[in-house]
Amino acid sequence: MKKFFMFLAVIGLMTVSAQFQVAYAQDETTTTENVVATPAADEPTDIFAGGASDQPLHQQLKTKFIEGGAGFMATILLCLILGLAIAIERIITLSLSETNTKKLLTNVENALKNGGVEKAKDVCRNTRGPIASIFYQGLLRMDQGVESVEKAVVSYGSVQMGQLESGLSWITLFIAIAPMLGFMGTVIGLIQAFDAIEVAGDISPNLVAAGMKVALITTVGGLIVAIILQLFYNYLISKVDTIVVSMEDASISLIDLLVKYQK
Repeated sequence: MKKFFMFLAVIGLMTVSAQFQVAYAQDETTTTENVVATPAADEPTDIFAGGASDQPLHQQLKTKFIEGGAGFMATILLCLILGLAIAIERIITLSLSETNTKKLLTNVENALKNGGVEKAKDVCRNTRGPIASIFYQGLLRMDQGVESVEKAVVSYGSVQMGQLESGLSWITLFIAIAPMLGFMGTVIGLIQAFDAIEVAGDISPNLVAAGMKVALITTVGGLIVAIILQLFYNYLISKVDTIVVSMEDASISLIDLLVKYQK
C-alpha cells in the first residue's frame, strides 16, 4: 500500500508541475504581448492583499507559486505531496488495525472452552489487527507455560508497535525540511535583491520588491506545508497511542484468561 500511495504522489506531483509550467508559459506570453495596468491601491488583487480578486483562487495560487520561484516552490510542494501520501496511507493502515477488543476476548474465551487452544488460534487467525496477531503468537506457546506466553506477548507487542509507528519519521522529516527550504528561499531572495541594488547602484523599491517577494512567498509556502503535516502527524500519534493502550490492556486480559483456563 505504501508503494501505491508513493506512486500516486509522484503522479500528482508531475500533474501539478505540468499545470504550473503551462500557467507560467501563459503568464510569460501575456506579459510580452500585453501591458497590464497597475491596480489601484484600494483594490487588492490577490489572496495576500486581503480583498477580493477577479481571478479564481487556484489561478492566484499558481501565480504566487511562479512568483516564488519554480525550484524552491516545487521542492516545497513535493514535501507536501509525499507527506500527505504517507499520512493517508498511515491513517488507512491504523484504521484497519483497530479491533473490538472485548469481542475478540469473548470469542477467544468461548473457543478455549469449546475447542481448546487450536480453536482459539483459528479465531485469532480470522481476526484482523495487531491485537489478534499478538494473541496468536501467545497461543502458539501455550504448551510451554503461561510465562512463555507472557514473554511472547511482550516481545511481539514491541514488534507490532514498531510497525504501527512505521512511516511517521518521514512525516517529521518533511515537517522539518519544508520551513528550512522556505527560509533558504528567503535568503536567496534577499541576495537577489542586494544583487539588483549593487548592479543599479541605487536603492529603489522596484529593485528590492522582486527579491523580497520571492523571500516572503517561499517562507509562507514552507510554513503552510509544515502546519498541514504537523496536524496529520499529531493525529497519527494519538491514534497510535490509542491502539498501543488497547494492545497492552488486551494482553493483560489474555494472560489472565489463559491462567484461568489452565486452572
